[in-house]
Amino acid sequence: MATSKEYGLGEHRFPRGWFMIAGADEATTQPAAVRFFGQDMVLYRGETGTPHLVEAYCPHMGAHLARNTTSYIVRDGEQVQGDSIRCPFHGWRFDGKGQCDDVPYSKFVPKAATLKTFPIVERAGIIWMWHDEEGQEPDYPLPDFGGHYGAPGWVQWKIDFMGDLDCHGIEIVDNMADFGHFIPIHGAKDFTYFANEFQDHVLHQFYSAGHRTLTAAEGDQLVLDTWYEGPGFLQSEMAGEYDSFIMIANTPIEDGRSRTWHALMVQVNDGSRPINDEDRAAALAYQEGSRLAFAQDVEIWQNKRACIAPLALPSDGPYGKVRLWYKQFYNPRADAGTFQKRVNGLVVTHDTRPGSKAA
Repeated sequence: MATSKEYGLGEHRFPRGWFMIAGADEATTQPAAVRFFGQDMVLYRGETGTPHLVEAYCPHMGAHLARNTTSYIVRDGEQVQGDSIRCPFHGWRFDGKGQCDDVPYSKFVPKAATLKTFPIVERAGIIWMWHDEEGQEPDYPLPDFGGHYGAPGWVQWKIDFMGDLDCHGIEIVDNMADFGHFIPIHGAKDFTYFANEFQDHVLHQFYSAGHRTLTAAEGDQLVLDTWYEGPGFLQSEMAGEYDSFIMIANTPIEDGRSRTWHALMVQVNDGSRPINDEDRAAALAYQEGSRLAFAQDVEIWQNKRACIAPLALPSDGPYGKVRLWYKQFYNPRADAGTFQKRVNGLVVTHDTRPGSKAA
């Protein structure tokens, strides 16, 4: 496990951006212990339906707010009241903004009794956290995932937990440039196009090739526009046997250790008729094919050593530019434009389309 400092990424241990921390169904009125960015946190859903993410330890005497099953506060179902969470040790209660709003045995409530809160958004069946070591507001919005989630004719994704990896996020994002791995790992064939485009905080990968898992017939092409908006998750519009939309997330647990998820939405009809059980079964089967394809990458990451300096060939793809693009999220926000100017533009690694120079 190598750290951000060992990769020479910048001033910060953890990157700036939007990150997945849980499926929406994991946020309930029973507080859950989670750990990301080297911090213990607690995720819970208030009785109003609003999810909250707070630091794990009570400022009174340091009890963990979620790791308890025997306190009568927990057993009596009194831990979450409205949008507030109550400590199982002495019953101090903290509102959704982290301020203590009740001490059961005292009329005096100290103003210093506060929990740190973390900004989160619930969207597309997922809880997303904004992380920024400078403590600033988001400088780019959380996307709407193609507008497909909940759209007519689309089967919503389920969340596939893919594991906790002793692998830094940079090695996961390397895949965006990695033309060379598609044939031996994923069984790609008959490549016609592979390119990357760098657009400030967005990194695209354009792909057109055959695929053993996700195309229906010999000679069919799988066409993808895949991109990162920031360092935390991949999105991909995929045209294949079905039109679909992929999400792959990686979130730091510790510096050099990542949690990964996969999800896939599938368009099963044009929206003119209700989705039936057969549609859902087809979509789940297609999602499983996508999950298995991503699992091929995960198995590599689970069992590789850190690669601080790739021994790269020009035909591998633009690893160097991807890593330079990635550095903008590990340095002060004011410096992001410097990294963007150095990489912005299109890099074509493979092009055998009719009329292209390579063809």
